[in-house]
Amino acid sequence: MDRLLSNFKIEVPKGIYIKDPETSDLGKRIVGNSIELISDIGFEQFNFKKLGLKIGSNESSIYRYFESKHHLLMYLTSWYWVWIEYQLVIETFALKNTKEKLLKGIEVVTRTIKTDSKFSHINEVLLNQNIINENSKVYLTKKVDSENKDGFFFPFKRVVKRIAEIISEHNSTYKHPLSLANTVIEGALQQHFFKQHFTTITNCNKQISVTEFYTDLILKILCNEK
Repeated sequence: MDRLLSNFKIEVPKGIYIKDPETSDLGKRIVGNSIELISDIGFEQFNFKKLGLKIGSNESSIYRYFESKHHLLMYLTSWYWVWIEYQLVIETFALKNTKEKLLKGIEVVTRTIKTDSKFSHINEVLLNQNIINENSKVYLTKKVDSENKDGFFFPFKRVVKRIAEIISEHNSTYKHPLSLANTVIEGALQQHFFKQHFTTITNCNKQISVTEFYTDLILKILCNEK
């Protein structure tokens, strides 16, 4: 496993990008700086002209990697979900007790993110904040069905399916593992958002974590089903 993980590389679905940004220093600077800029000004105000100024490169050079800012955001979200799947694999593979595995799975997809030193050009903390704020903009578009057909959402869907499998391992009689899994994953992003901006409509705060809320919820749901 250690040898496998040492060779691990984030693989984003082809078609999202024109040229793989991981293959050049410029591409990595585009990705790293886009995370910072989106965090600073928001996706609505973000554009390739501003990103070009930030990285000291022509706007046209960014278009050699991504055809639009939508595709760049899709790349960032895909990278994030592949990274989350990576966390799920390494933190649950050795767990044989189904409850322990379930608790760890919930933790991975709901916790506050910390920096991962394995990927030096990516600030995972800022990327997570961008996902909390911007994730839904990737698929709430008119092109969602065609982009889904092209496989652009495979990373996110794989994470959902992994959590659903963990749920089913713990309680094989539960009838809605996929729906429960995507509710936890998407809901966790929303609870983190509410915790920061709409504090009066969530119980998650400095004392009660998003992970604690979903752990309590899922265990009670699955316990009642047994």
